[in-house]
Amino acid sequence: MKAKEKKFNENKISLEKPRTKGPVSLEEAILKRRSQRSYKKAPLSFFEISQILWSAQGITSSGGLRAVPSAGVLYPLEIFLVVGEVENLKAGVYHYDPESHSLLKIKEGDFRSELSMAALGQSWVEEAPAVLVIGGVFERTTKKYGERGVRYVYMEVGHASQNVYLQATALGLGTVAVGAFDDERVKEILELPKEVSPFYLMPIGKLE
Repeated sequence: MKAKEKKFNENKISLEKPRTKGPVSLEEAILKRRSQRSYKKAPLSFFEISQILWSAQGITSSGGLRAVPSAGVLYPLEIFLVVGEVENLKAGVYHYDPESHSLLKIKEGDFRSELSMAALGQSWVEEAPAVLVIGGVFERTTKKYGERGVRYVYMEVGHASQNVYLQATALGLGTVAVGAFDDERVKEILELPKEVSPFYLMPIGKLE
């Protein structure tokens, strides 16, 4: 994504510093974690979305290690955010930059309805105030591990999505991992580079 990032540097938005201690224990978050498809009609806070993004791919060590394990420390995943209603953040499509813990704006506008249609009409994709999109570049991992690397990338998607589930639960939010969608249409909506494949859509919202 380096070439793409250069294009978006003028639209860089710094996120809030991640919180590393909270009122909900890991054990409680595991106990309460559920797939949630119904959300309040209320915006997410800037802090909440900052924390969710950090949980998915944020930097967690001075050496650059991230919140999820990655085969060969190759980090093939790319995280995107489709914003409809987030405080202090315009509706639009954004790319998460883990190294600077910031968002890079791809384009403005509310694309939740289009994304919902691409997800075979699943209404919760449109109704959530924001949708996290987990994508990735297979070649980053397969160049070292060959075809076995494809499996490793999918494993990493699972690691990231579970982190998002648990972080959402700890924040009193709901999410659901959506795997049924038209890949090419999602790529068009997000304006993804050719090498980036979308894996999961994760609508996020406050629980009713």
